[in-house]
Amino acid sequence: MTDLSRYRPNVGVVLFHPDGRVWYGRRAGTEGPHNWQFPQGGVDDGEDLEVAARRELAEETGVVSAELIARTEEWIAYDFPADYGGSKQARGWAGQKQQWFAFRFTGDESEIDLEAHGEIEFDAWRWGALSEAPDLIVPFKRASYEQVVAVFAPLVV
Repeated sequence: MTDLSRYRPNVGVVLFHPDGRVWYGRRAGTEGPHNWQFPQGGVDDGEDLEVAARRELAEETGVVSAELIARTEEWIAYDFPADYGGSKQARGWAGQKQQWFAFRFTGDESEIDLEAHGEIEFDAWRWGALSEAPDLIVPFKRASYEQVVAVFAPLVV
């Protein structure tokens, strides 16, 4: 069993379109081909995990019109590679432990605003199949994305 105390608490969001596709953002300033991912981010001390997930979703995509449909029961962790520069917040951690939330988008696509928070995480977005996720993400996150896809696959309509 991995000692999760060495992993930064984080939340991830899979935003489902009503037709079953999911939202992908292309990481700003990141070379392809593995530069598409789901919104995610750190959890503030004492912050409720669902509140953190909704905050990250709004900050990174502008989306606030979303209903909770599922979440993971356990932490899903991944290790940072040895040469990982990462963000200031990630330094000193072995990796990240994530709770994942599935939300169904209930708004209009005009709500999606990649500049909503001022800090641009994504420079493009698209809807796609949930099953694509492991092939789109950076290799060090692939196993965690495979777990997320397995948990949320029954939600695909």
